[in-house]
Amino acid sequence: MPQFKYEGRDMKGRWQRGTIASESKRDAVLKLRQKGIKVIEIAEAPQALLNKEITFGKAVKLQDFVIYLRQFATLIRAGVSIVDSTRILVSQTESKALQKALIDIEESLRSGNPLSVSAAKHPRVFPSLFVNMVKAGEASGSMDETLERLADHFEKMHRTRQKIVSALAYPIAVAVMAVAVVTFLLVAVVPTFVEMFADFHAELPAITKFVLQASEVMQTYWWLVVIAFIAIYVLFSLMKKQKKIKYYLDYAAMRIPIFGKLVQKAALARMARTLSSLFSSYVPILQALSIVENVVENEVIAKVMKQARDALERGQSLAEPMRRHWAFPPLVTQMIAIGEETGSLDAMLAKVADFYEAEVDAGTDRLKSLIEPLMIVLLAGLVGTIATSITVPMYDVFNHIQQ
Repeated sequence: MPQFKYEGRDMKGRWQRGTIASESKRDAVLKLRQKGIKVIEIAEAPQALLNKEITFGKAVKLQDFVIYLRQFATLIRAGVSIVDSTRILVSQTESKALQKALIDIEESLRSGNPLSVSAAKHPRVFPSLFVNMVKAGEASGSMDETLERLADHFEKMHRTRQKIVSALAYPIAVAVMAVAVVTFLLVAVVPTFVEMFADFHAELPAITKFVLQASEVMQTYWWLVVIAFIAIYVLFSLMKKQKKIKYYLDYAAMRIPIFGKLVQKAALARMARTLSSLFSSYVPILQALSIVENVVENEVIAKVMKQARDALERGQSLAEPMRRHWAFPPLVTQMIAIGEETGSLDAMLAKVADFYEAEVDAGTDRLKSLIEPLMIVLLAGLVGTIATSITVPMYDVFNHIQQ
């Protein structure tokens, strides 16, 4: 939000100066008048780099957002107004970004704006799914039910994401440990044997030559290795922001052996859960499909959602584009087709989401039990290779001396 520097006098004639956050200069002046300050000069303050709020990824953790929704729904059900509920929740949340957004939303609500409009001003905090479902809740007068439904949706999404993260956490941790151990051995341990091997004046095994060369490279060009890792990370982050490139990344992720099925099921569960929540809140179907296209976080699924929306606009079935795409199993398309015929699309999609969320749970458990021994074998193999490259020449020399 813009910051405005002001100078003026309070009701006792004392000179006041400072900064105030506001959407516009006019709003800033009105806020200062409410505080009893007569503005003499006001201008937008340039935001220095050090004063800017720097965030990486999502502004608010999903867990904090779920807690906020639960508390909000409870307050509304207890008969507390939306404005007062927002004021109360400002002091309840532990997320600074959410707290800052709620302060601004409270001011917007007191100015007469609806919650959906106020929340839409903070897209990094409140996703389009929240804004549109709240808008539907405002129209139907069932705000408490809408907030409960949103809390259920984000809670299940958080649980599914945590399952996937926990499945990947172990192999990533072991991989980092393996890199750290191998780096330590190559930089600190292997060099101590270089002079000893040089004094042998004997032909070293190929594995020993390879490890010694790797050690030399690591000692000389370690900074290049660090830069390469950083460059790969930055490049990958930039590529994910390009829709066309992200489509191929998502395609590859869904096709990769072992992990691909898990990624596919998680994306389908997210798609089905989001559509079900939107339909249950009476959001128009075309608008719901547009929202899913933007929030599903998988460009392969998003492309099919766009094709499904185009098919509906032409008067065709929602399930038809999905039926033609490899990413959508028969279970999904058949359940959606039945939902279209019976008018219970939200219930059918909820069942699809439940099924695939359970599949993700079971899949992550199986994956963890499979990966753990493989990663241990990998770590042992790397360390064993370095140890073998050092001990084999020493045994050869010892045997030579004995003879």
